[in-house]
Amino acid sequence: MDALELLAHDHRMVEQLFRDYDAAASDRQRRGVVELLVRELSRHAALEEMLLYPLARKVLPDGEREIDEHLSEHMGVKRTLVELDGLGEGDRRADDLVAGLRRELTEHFQEEEVVLMPLLREAVSPEDLDELGELIGRAKRTAPTRPHPHAPDQPPALTLAAPVAAAYDRLRDRMQRRPTT
Repeated sequence: MDALELLAHDHRMVEQLFRDYDAAASDRQRRGVVELLVRELSRHAALEEMLLYPLARKVLPDGEREIDEHLSEHMGVKRTLVELDGLGEGDRRADDLVAGLRRELTEHFQEEEVVLMPLLREAVSPEDLDELGELIGRAKRTAPTRPHPHAPDQPPALTLAAPVAAAYDRLRDRMQRRPTT
């Protein structure tokens, strides 16, 4: 898949997670879906910020303004993800936060897929989009899995901060999976 197809596929996966949340039969299942949402959206945002958005800034005529808007939307999503990540199983605030997140992301995904991605498809060669897709696929394995709203969201600072955040996130993920005694 090229980069744009890969990122649109991520959007479909997140939409499915929202449906899974709605269909969950217990607080434990809903919490599991929330943890997946936090992980997948954090990874997706980091990859867009590290790899796609710098390219868009460079190749699109109004790239600076366009990407600044997307980064602003990412910040709102990250704040919601931090709140969701901090909730315990059965916390009723999760329903409202997930509903708000769904509304934000529906609009954000629409903007990316209807405006940003077609502009990039016109401005970037298919070969370069394929290469970027491969890079995104490899980077997905090591991208941060938690939201970091106070971390830089643009290179070069993002490029330096992301690996440290990702290593911390993976340690935290492992610690959360260990059974408590």
